[in-house]
Order: sequence, then C-alpha cells, then structure tokens
Amino acid sequence: MKIYEELQKRGLIAQITDEEEVKNLINNGNAKFYIGFDPTADSLHVGHFMALCLMKRLQMAGNKPVVLIGGGTGHIGDPSGRSDMRSMMDKETIEHNCECFKKQMARFIEFGEDKAIMVNNADWLLKLNYIELLREVGACFSVNNMLRAECYKQRMEKGLSFLEFNYMIMQAYDFYYLNQHYDCNMQFGGDDQWSNMLAGSELIRKKTGRDAYSMTITLLLNSQGKKMGKTAQGAVWLDKNKTSVYDFYQYWRNVEDDDVLKCIRMLTFLPLDEIEKMDNWQGAELNKAKEILAFELTKLVHGEDEALVAQNTAKAIFVNGVNDSNMPQTKINLNEDEISLADVLVQCNLASSKGEAKRLIQQGGVTIDDKKITDFNYKIKKEELNSGIVIKKGKKVYHKAII
Repeated sequence: MKIYEELQKRGLIAQITDEEEVKNLINNGNAKFYIGFDPTADSLHVGHFMALCLMKRLQMAGNKPVVLIGGGTGHIGDPSGRSDMRSMMDKETIEHNCECFKKQMARFIEFGEDKAIMVNNADWLLKLNYIELLREVGACFSVNNMLRAECYKQRMEKGLSFLEFNYMIMQAYDFYYLNQHYDCNMQFGGDDQWSNMLAGSELIRKKTGRDAYSMTITLLLNSQGKKMGKTAQGAVWLDKNKTSVYDFYQYWRNVEDDDVLKCIRMLTFLPLDEIEKMDNWQGAELNKAKEILAFELTKLVHGEDEALVAQNTAKAIFVNGVNDSNMPQTKINLNEDEISLADVLVQCNLASSKGEAKRLIQQGGVTIDDKKITDFNYKIKKEELNSGIVIKKGKKVYHKAII
C-alpha cells in the first residue's frame, strides 16, 4: 500500500490542497515537507506526538522532513485554539526550549546528510525589516480574508492583539522562506492550522507563480471531545522527568474504550491488517488492545527496555498490589516535621495546584496506604515519609512519596 492511501486508512488526513499532486509527491518520495513546533515549554508533549509519527511515516516512505523550530514565532504565540493570549517568553527561555526539542526529536526523525534537517525560524524572522515585510508580504494578504479564519474568529469577542494577528503572516512567510532556500514544497500540520497553512501556499503562488501544497492531519480527540494528551494536571510530556515512563504508559493504558482502536490506528506503526483484526474486540479483548497501545507508544518514546519495565510494573501492581520497586516515586522536599497532603500531591505532579489537590481530596479521590483521606488539611509526618507512603489517586494511579 502506498503511503498516501495508508494515511487515509489510518484516518489521519483532514484537509488537503491539490490532492492528486500531493498524493503523487509523497507516494513517489518527492516531498520535501515541513512541520513547525513552537517551543512553548522545555519538552514536547503528546499533542506533538502525532506530528512526529507522521514525519516518521513520511520519511520511511522516502520523503525528506524539514523540522522547523519556532524560535522566532515563539516570540509572538499562535492564537489557534486558544481563548487567551500566550505568556510572553524571554529569548533565553525560547533558546533553551529549542535545544530540548532537538534532543527529543532525534528519537523519531533520522537527521543527517540527504535525510531530515532542522531549522529555526529565528534565523530569518528576527532579521526582518518591518517596512520591507509590509511591502513584500503584507500586500499579499487580505484583512477581510484573515478575519474570516477560524483561528481569529474565535478570539474576536474576547479580544485579539495586533501581535497575535501577525502570526498568520509569520507562519506563511516561514513556508515561503523554506520554499525559496530549502526547496520545501509541502507543509503539514494539525487541523486547527488550516487557515495559516493556506496562507502560506497562497503566498508562494503569488510571489513565485509556483505551486506549493498543504495538508492537515486530524487532531486526535478523546471521547469527551478534548485533545488527547491533556489531563487534569496538564500535558502528558515526552520527557520522563516531567511525566514518568510508568505514568506515560498508564495514560495510554487507561484511554476510553471508544478511543483505543482509533489511537492504535493513528499513532502506532502496527500493520493495518493486524489492527483490522481488532476492530470487533470487546470486553477483556479491549483491555488487551489498551496494553498493546500503551506498550507500542511507550516503546516509541522511551525505548523497548523502558516500555517492558512499565508494562511489568503495571501488571505487578494489578496482580500483587502496590509493593513493587518499580513504582514511580517522588522525593519530597520537607523542611519541617510534617507536610500537608496537598503539598505532597503537588510535588508528585498528582495535582497541578493546591486548589486541584483540595478538590481531589474532598471528592474522595486520594488514598494513602489503603486509607482514604477526605480532609484537605491532612498532614503527613516526616517519619512516615522516611520509609515512604503509597498514594493512590482514583482507581488506577499509584505513586510512592519518600524523603
């Protein structure tokens, strides 16, 4: 099966310009394509995962990826899918985040001569002359058309800054620059990027008279209609220091029944004929499918050895209870003789804030060493933490806290 047809069968293709041209380019390994990643944190998260898998699939089919790190656009912030303005980051933070991204991406993409390349749009965006940009690029954009774009329409009621309004022009200019300097002929992105990507293809056509192509991939949503990778505590990170390997495994092990086969189809590299045999699985078989999903994705991100440890830990906890040495644990910072349970939950990344911890505790969602705690003011003594306590959050999340 050709790669374009495989992407269709996996449910990845959302919107596309010039379908026949795109199909021919990627099926024949002639696409030099880019996907952009703005460095809004010091780690990639599951929200980036699908784009990384797509790049890997296309590279395996002979196409050449251009990984664009948004060191320049990171100074502005993408308004797409947001109800408020992003926090502004300083230059040092942006540069640090870019370096972190590079290290993580190397696990997915093969870089080197005649393979994938990585570029940073800070190298050209930060050098732009404003008047020159207005004359050369701004003249190609219709404000009326821009305001009809979904990424702007949803922000108009609450207010859209002129800073963010420029993001579409910056992203379009990225594609134009990559086309001119790196022969990049295609761009991919999430479905929420469609307006920005169309602007890039149109800019190239207006400035050069040549065609350039865009395709968006279907954003992976869970059965509640929210983006995959988001939890009550925030994002599920690819950095094991921010989301432990075990927690990453458990995140996928605990997806809803309605989502598991969709995730296997869109995110794993298992053969489609093997996946199609799972389509009628129900009950206990769906739990097996979840284990397959969790193992395959943990192996992709953290390697097979780490995935096996996470899998064995999960099984040991399920069969034998919580006395397993591989359980994820956090060393608690404690300066006094006792500490509140809420503070422990926050330090263990089981709650994003004391407010979140309070709700979790009062709703009966926290157990310590098999004892349910519902008092928000509950204190844990230092001597208890010397040997460690086992915290159970909800029904399936176990975590050890120790001095």
